[in-house]
Amino acid sequence: MATITVLKFDTPEGAQEMLELIQSLTKQNLISLQDAAIVAWEKGKKAPKTRQLANLVGLGALDGAFWGMLFGLIFFVPFFGMAIGAAMGALAGKFADFGIDDGFIKSVREKVTEGTSALFLMTSDAVMDKVIPAVKEKALSFELVTSNLSTAAEDELRSAFGIESAE
Repeated sequence: MATITVLKFDTPEGAQEMLELIQSLTKQNLISLQDAAIVAWEKGKKAPKTRQLANLVGLGALDGAFWGMLFGLIFFVPFFGMAIGAAMGALAGKFADFGIDDGFIKSVREKVTEGTSALFLMTSDAVMDKVIPAVKEKALSFELVTSNLSTAAEDELRSAFGIESAE
């Protein structure tokens, strides 16, 4: 089963740096990266920039419409009128199959703000006893915003990285 994880960084560049590390770990067969997208919100900008990891699309990864609709739900619905908001609300139900619900959307919207970035990952088959030390060695400070892991697995992940609960 694929895991969808959102990591938040305190800088606009943090998500890109972590993605580069995950891609390196993928080349070493330590984690399977099925798809990824980045949201970077530079200080002074009115809205974040988004970028999908395009080179995975041909490998059966999620298409751009998935990330586009998800980012629309998270970042742009508050700026649209009621009619568009209602249509986006109907689309939100489609994301339930991926473990993305209203709580997920609300959590990401509250955490990813101006001057920060977020990395949206769809991964599987992580060799955690190799991945965790590699991430710790890189010394990137991040917050686990949300995931579709079980509560126990998410708590274990937070513990491994010394991350406090997002609650």
